Amino acid sequence: MLDRQPSRERVASIKGRIAPQSLVGKDIMEPPFTLPFEAFWNWVVTHPNCILRAGTPEAVLYDDDDLHWNFATEGGNTLLVQVLRGKRLMGEILVDSEQTTYVQGVQGQREDEHLFELINETEKDRVVGYFFVLTHGYEDESTNPGPVH
Repeated sequence: MLDRQPSRERVASIKGRIAPQSLVGKDIMEPPFTLPFEAFWNWVVTHPNCILRAGTPEAVLYDDDDLHWNFATEGGNTLLVQVLRGKRLMGEILVDSEQTTYVQGVQGQREDEHLFELINETEKDRVVGYFFVLTHGYEDESTNPGPVH
């Protein structure tokens, strides 16, 4: 059941579930897993080859062998997620970073899928604005960044 009226305690509990430092470098997708948008964005841009699909409630971009993902910034708060074939743009999503309160990660429908929902939560509503599905869960690499994969 969806809690439509989050209290200050709920917001505090969401922030309290951000991964502790003892899990740095490990797959930390224990449900429900939440993290700040900025931490997610900084992580996902280093994992373009791990994205299976990304989208909004209205549109989905799918990965394929001959496609690659590109990330860019347009203006101050608009982030671009693009799928390209060679140099040809096949599709893009504009992500408004100010419209994301936090990111929630859960195990996907398949074992090799991990769903990240970008949540916009207000006092009256909780809406998934965007989502990413990756081949692996979130790994905090802030203290020991590994190679891009």
